[in-house]
Formats: sequence, C-alpha cells, structure tokens
Amino acid sequence: MPLINKTRSHSAVRGPDDLTRLRGAITAFFALDGFVFAGWVVRIPAIKEQTGASVSALGLALLGVSAGAVITMTLTGRLCRRFGSHPVTVVCGILLALSVALPPLTHSAVTLGLVLLAFGAAYGGINVAMNSAAVDLVAALRRPVMPSFHAAFSLGGMVGAGLGALVAGSLSPTRHLLALTMIGLLVTALAGRVLLSHEPPAPPEHGQSHEKRAPRRLDARTRRLVFVFGLIALCTAYGEGALADWGALHLEQDLRAHPGVAAAGYSCFALAMTIGRAGGTTLLERLGRTRTLVGGGATAATGMLLGALAPSVWAALLGFAITGLGLANIFPVAVERAGSLAGPGGVAIASTLGYGGMLLGPPAIGFMAGWFSLPIALTSVTVLAALAALIGFGTRRAAVS
Repeated sequence: MPLINKTRSHSAVRGPDDLTRLRGAITAFFALDGFVFAGWVVRIPAIKEQTGASVSALGLALLGVSAGAVITMTLTGRLCRRFGSHPVTVVCGILLALSVALPPLTHSAVTLGLVLLAFGAAYGGINVAMNSAAVDLVAALRRPVMPSFHAAFSLGGMVGAGLGALVAGSLSPTRHLLALTMIGLLVTALAGRVLLSHEPPAPPEHGQSHEKRAPRRLDARTRRLVFVFGLIALCTAYGEGALADWGALHLEQDLRAHPGVAAAGYSCFALAMTIGRAGGTTLLERLGRTRTLVGGGATAATGMLLGALAPSVWAALLGFAITGLGLANIFPVAVERAGSLAGPGGVAIASTLGYGGMLLGPPAIGFMAGWFSLPIALTSVTVLAALAALIGFGTRRAAVS
C-alpha cells in the first residue's frame, strides 16, 4: 500500500480522521459560498449607483448571475464525473473568489451583466461540485449529515450579510469585494489542500472498488426519480426566493410594519432555517428521509399560511420562522437523494431545478400580486410546500429511511 500511495497524486480515505478532515473541508466550502454570495448581494445598491444603471437595466444585468449558474450546473456534473468532485470544487472556489471582485470594476450595465455571467458560472459550478463531494461523504459516513453542510451555507450567508452591512459605510465596494476575494482564496487554499489530497470516499460496505461505488445506472425509472427529487428542491427554493424578495414588502405594505421590523422578516426566516439545518442530522436519524420531507413540507405550508394571512406583524414573523424551520432540510435531502441515485449528474439536475425555483418565485409572486394581492400571492408558497410533502410521501419506497 505505501508503494501505491507514492505513485498517486492523492490518497484514498482510510479512516475516521480522514473523513473528519474531509467533512471540515467541504463544510468550509459551503460556508464560503454563502459568505461570498451574501457579501456581493449587500453591495448591489452601491454598484447600481456606480454604474448608473436604471432599475430595469440592473434587473437585466442581474440575470447574468442566473444565466451563468443554470448553464454551468449541467456542465459541472459532467466535469465531476470526468475529473472528480474534489478538484472541480477547488477550481470553482478559486473562480468564485476571483469573480466576486469584478462587479465594482464595471461602469455600465452591459459590462456588469458580463462579469456577473462569470460570477454566476462560478457560483453554479461550486454548488454542484461541493454538493457532489458532500453526497460521497454522506454515503461513506453512513449518517444523514447533508443538512449540516447547508447549515454552514446559511450561516456563511448570515455572516457575510452582517459583515457587509457593517462595512458598507466605511469601505468602498471595490475594497470590500476585493477583501472577499482574499478571504475566498485563503479558505480555498486551506480547505482545497485537504480535498486534493484525498479521493472521494467509498461507502464502507463497498471498500475501495470504483465499480461498486458507481451510481445507479440511469434507466428511465432512475431518471424519473432524479427529476422528482429535483422537483422537491424546486418547491423548496421557490419559497426561499419568494420570502427573500417579497417578505419585507408584505410586512411593511400590508401589515404597516416599521421598516426596521419589516427588514427583520427575512432574518427570522433565515435564522430559523439555519437552526433547522443545524439539527437536521439528528432529525433525519430519528425520523428518516420520508418523514422529514413530509413533516417539513407540512410545517412550511402551515407556517407560510400564517405568515401570509396573519392580521398582525408578530404573527406573520412567527409564520416566517415556522416556514424556515419547515423548509430547512427539504432541499438538502432532495439533493442528497438525487446524488445517491445518479451521482454528480443527479446533483446537477436537482440543483438546476432548485435554482430555477428560486428564480421563478419572485416574478411569479409579483404577477399573482398584480392579479390578486400580495398576501394571496404568498400563499403559493404554502401550495408548493404542501406539494413537496405529497411528492416526498410518494417517493417513500425509493428512499431508504
């Protein structure tokens, strides 16, 4: 064995210590992803002013992030199958760190859109690659720890947004986002070293045989199942996007909340989601995947019904928090199941559908608010959360709980 290791660029995972190091490294990439993205989001108003873009022009430029992410997600699944999820994660981490420094250097909506295309490509790529790496590790650990990685993403986002709010008055967008680049490259160097020094782990029961640990053949039934889990991810992400863009407006416009209180609406949701994901492993171990999906969807549906139709601000805030707890573990479970069925390609499909749901949510809410009212439009989150619960129940035979 020592002679074999000397001839390889990276070693196989041998024991619990290696798995612990890998878990820490992958967790660092999830946290970095949320941290960098949130840091960029809080500087959008300043960059809008810098470029002189109108609201509509800025909206078109911001589509660059979405377009780059969606296009790259499918490609990244193929790259992970060919080169491995670990090196692809590291490369995407470098690209994410470098590309976040580009928006403040632009001076028009057109150039902003072009650099955001690159940023979105890196963002989409690292999401597929690190989730693929996490799926391999979950199988090797034989514990449902997938929610813990997404908890790190949520926590990184909260820290990134909070830090961005603190430095917004003292640092220019250029310096702030350049600092994010330096932090991103440092984290990637430290965590990436661990990933590059180890192959993705094989499940314990299969030893080190690559043939045995290959994902299930993509027959028609498997493809349908992967798509179904991707649909569950879409239903979840729809709610995240809707609350991010419309939650504060609902509180301020419909319930006459103070702007400061209204701004806290999404914070309640995000904090509850982070807490829910932090306890997700324990929840999955006790309830299993199917009950977690069904219970989470039902909880989110109830919470959003309260959040949308409550007559008071505090009841609505409570509803937002319940929604966050309910949605917390549905996306991680859906991505993990898709990945266990079809490898990186399954992760790519579920992630793309989930990201599509996050993009679909805000405009869909806007259209429905125009036709009916914003509270009624927000109940669509309830409908999709309930749909996720029903679909999760329907997949109970496909998921080993």
